[in-house]
Amino acid sequence: MSRIVFLGTPEAAVPTLDALSDGHDVGLVVTQPDRPKGRSGRPTPPKIKEFAISTGLTVVQPGSAEALSGALQSHGPFDIGVVVAYGRILRSDVLAIPGQGMINVHFSLLPRWRGAAPVARALMAGDTMTGVTIIKLDEGLDTGPVLTAQALDIDLEVDLGTLTERLAKMGASLLIRALPEFLDGVLRPVEQSDDGMTYAAKITSEDRSLSVEATPEVFLNHVRGLSPRPGAIIDIDGRPHKILQATTSSRHVKAGSWVSTDGAVVIGVKGGAVEVVLLQPPGKTPQLGPDWARGRRVNTGRVGLS
Repeated sequence: MSRIVFLGTPEAAVPTLDALSDGHDVGLVVTQPDRPKGRSGRPTPPKIKEFAISTGLTVVQPGSAEALSGALQSHGPFDIGVVVAYGRILRSDVLAIPGQGMINVHFSLLPRWRGAAPVARALMAGDTMTGVTIIKLDEGLDTGPVLTAQALDIDLEVDLGTLTERLAKMGASLLIRALPEFLDGVLRPVEQSDDGMTYAAKITSEDRSLSVEATPEVFLNHVRGLSPRPGAIIDIDGRPHKILQATTSSRHVKAGSWVSTDGAVVIGVKGGAVEVVLLQPPGKTPQLGPDWARGRRVNTGRVGLS
């Protein structure tokens, strides 16, 4: 049985580790250090750490490339490394530690959306198809040769959370099928083309801002691409609100304003309008649009950039 080192951090990496831990020898789990989270600022363990501990796997959380290399060497040897959203580009010396290198489960159809936020960027760009690609890692950013891939249509109803969950499960199944063939030399990596390459940059605070100058389609894609976390933001009556779910509206509302009619909250944008289904005012929990409107003293107001 091949001995595996697994590197991953967020919840999206759990399905693959779960699949590997059932019938494979996972000798070590590597994840990022605990990070402060929420208003308390308390260090919170990554989801992978929580899962690994619950299943009795050995976990390390190196804080530097040197510590990572040392951890792999001291806990080795390993036949193969499996990486899912680890959160750090791996150096050549680390990639070379497992006997057959490291393979990566990436949530896009490479070379489209190389980088840190492929699912969010695909939704924000209005892509109608995405998928999972398994590559052998090299020193580049998701540039390694391809072992296999599987496509997935993007439904209009999905958001970042639901699409990531689907891709995570798909990636786990694809990896479990591909891994034995790769280790046996049956599945050989094919060099990745740069044709059609796009870069999925990490989401920043600037990316979260919604604009009333956007068309309804662009506005809604932006909302879907950032929901439920971190959430797209727009100012409503001078206060930043997260818009977590929205849909198209046939109502005529002036761009830059909101109205509440027949229980629906509608925002006017360039060339149309969108209905706010779910939003989160500052310092409060998410609310349905009609519930939020009932708490207002007026049924109209202004909307602008956050």
